[in-house]
Order: sequence, then structure tokens, then C-alpha cells
Amino acid sequence: MTERPYVIDQMISAKAIAARIEELCRDIRTEFSTSEKIVVVGLLRGSFVFIADLVRELDMSVEVDFIEASSYGDAMESSREVRILKDLRGAIEGRDVLVVEDIVDTGHTLHHVINLLLSRNPAKLRSIALLDKPTRREVDFRADWIGFEIPDEFVVGYGIDFAQRNRNLPYIGKVRFTGE
Repeated sequence: MTERPYVIDQMISAKAIAARIEELCRDIRTEFSTSEKIVVVGLLRGSFVFIADLVRELDMSVEVDFIEASSYGDAMESSREVRILKDLRGAIEGRDVLVVEDIVDTGHTLHHVINLLLSRNPAKLRSIALLDKPTRREVDFRADWIGFEIPDEFVVGYGIDFAQRNRNLPYIGKVRFTGE
């Protein structure tokens, strides 16, 4: 397969992301103020950078676990079939849980994961997504907290990839294909 040439235009700076995380963490600390410890569940792989910055800013007792769900593979479009590739290591029954997603697009993945985790009877379950594309929504679902609402653009950076590339960018960038 020949890769199409592309460039990346910055959409959201690293500084804007850091500032927004500070704001979000104030709300999360308020929501979980009576919690002894919260379990922060990251959806791999795209959320790992967001989770790292989020838990450092939370300034409360957290346990981190991961679940890997896939509906994309290396494609630019969701297959809408959500598969769990890696499940949680620990139990969440009776515990306070925050699910962290990189981007909510069609909504299928986060909706599926939330329903799966609700079936495990957590005491409290909330969700946060760094990015939200509401114009692409196919499932009636919205995360409890959203970092940034973005238009229907293909984005990379800050943990989000295109065919396993560009996760290491410190900002969110829009992919623009060249020569078309």
C-alpha cells in the first residue's frame, strides 16, 4: 500500500491543552471530592498521553488501569464494530471510576465501553474525552467532560495516531493530504 503524502496543520497547541486539563481537573476533583481513590481507566492507545497529564494534575489518590477497544485499526473511518482487545486488570465493583478517551467520533467505542463497565457495578462512573466531534455522532452519547469540541477533521498528535504515526506530537493537528 502506497502512503498518501500529507502535512499536519496545528489545531490545538500544547499550551492550550495544558490549560484545559487544569480546568477539567478542577471539575473532576469536585465531582470525586468524597472518593478515597478513583480508578482512572484509559482507552488505549490514543488516550495514554492525555491520561499521563490528567493524573499528574489531579492531585488526588488514583489508580490507573487500561482497556483497549478497537473500531478503527489503521483506517481513517470507524468500522462501528467495537472489539475489546485488552480488558481491565482490576475489579471496579463498588469503586469510583473515570473513563478517559482521546476522541469521541461516532460514539460507538465509548458507548460500548461505558456499558461494559456499568455492568461491573462501579459506585460512580464518569467519562472524559479530550476531543469531541459531535457532527459525526451516530450513538446518543456524550462524555461527562470534553476538552475541546472540534469539526469533522482527521486529527493526530498528543497520543492520537494515523496508522501508528504522529502520536508523539505535543499538539493536536489536522491531517491534510497533499497532491490531491
